[in-house]
Amino acid sequence: MASHRKSRPVGTRVAGIRTPALATAALTSVALLSQSANAAPADDRPSLEEVEKKVDDLYRQAESATDNYNAAKEKTAKQHKQVDTLLDDVAQRTQKLNQAREELGSFAAAQYRTGAGASGTATFLLADTPQDYFDQTQLMGRLTNRQKGAVDDYVSEQSATMKKRQEASQSLQALTETQSDLKTAKATVQKKLADAREMLSELTAQEKARLAAIEKQKQEEAARKAAELAQQQAAAEEAAQEATAPQESTSTPTDSSYATKAAKALAFARAQIGKPYVWGATGPDSYDCSGLTQAAWKAAGVDLPRVTYDQVNAGTTVSLADAQPGDLVFFYDDISHVGLYIGNGMMIHAPKPGAYVREESIYYDGESAIHSVVRPA
Repeated sequence: MASHRKSRPVGTRVAGIRTPALATAALTSVALLSQSANAAPADDRPSLEEVEKKVDDLYRQAESATDNYNAAKEKTAKQHKQVDTLLDDVAQRTQKLNQAREELGSFAAAQYRTGAGASGTATFLLADTPQDYFDQTQLMGRLTNRQKGAVDDYVSEQSATMKKRQEASQSLQALTETQSDLKTAKATVQKKLADAREMLSELTAQEKARLAAIEKQKQEEAARKAAELAQQQAAAEEAAQEATAPQESTSTPTDSSYATKAAKALAFARAQIGKPYVWGATGPDSYDCSGLTQAAWKAAGVDLPRVTYDQVNAGTTVSLADAQPGDLVFFYDDISHVGLYIGNGMMIHAPKPGAYVREESIYYDGESAIHSVVRPA
């Protein structure tokens, strides 16, 4: 039979006194809790790599929001112009309508004075519903051809004016909605940039130094990848020249034409190196990424759309291996960044807020970040 006697707890001796095991366990728990409490802030604090990733993500989101801002801004400008044109048209038509109304009124007054018209004709002719003229065939029968022509003109002008007023009203409503989108995009950009700045400001001097070291390693890796691409492109170009030497005369004009335009675009871009990135900017003192590429190719006589997700469709897509100086290199799945390829795996671009227009490897954010390459001319 098993014994029901409880065994005595095993204790430890401290200064010759046996300490119950329960007390020992309690002391151990307190010690562990104390250690956990001290370690909690460090565990909750994100690692430097996580901070870097979050900051980069915030900058990317800000740049994507900048494209939305640019698109809304461009749309707002077009709608402003459209509304102004419509309102001018409405004003001119209203003036013509008033003149037609006055002419009809003079006819009605003359008929009333001579008794040619029925009582109240003057008031009727000045009504706001011209269609009533056609409903009163007996009155139309009394009108002269000139008067009928005046009525027809009035009815036509009234209809056109009402239509233009409706178009102007719809355009004003669309403009209001676009302005709201513009305001939202602007607020999003500012919020993302503020969050990124706050995260960076919380880093210690030691962490900032380590972050700079990580960034330097990324740049060195990007430069290595760019050098590899340059070698591959040089080898491919040499092989292509050997293979197509007899047909060189037929392909030169097209290549030469593009190279000439690309050289002008690149010369412009190089002249902007050192100018600050400013979201929504198109020069001449600052640029965002698509603002720089648009301005560079405009200097070469080629008009590009304003935003990256339109620029990516403004040309012929080519492989990265076939990229030539002047081509546009787009980044990320949402096509939120673009740079101008200068050869040897390098580009000129306006990187992000707080940075300046510069030359950099197209692998600055890793090979997977490259979306596509487009030849715009």
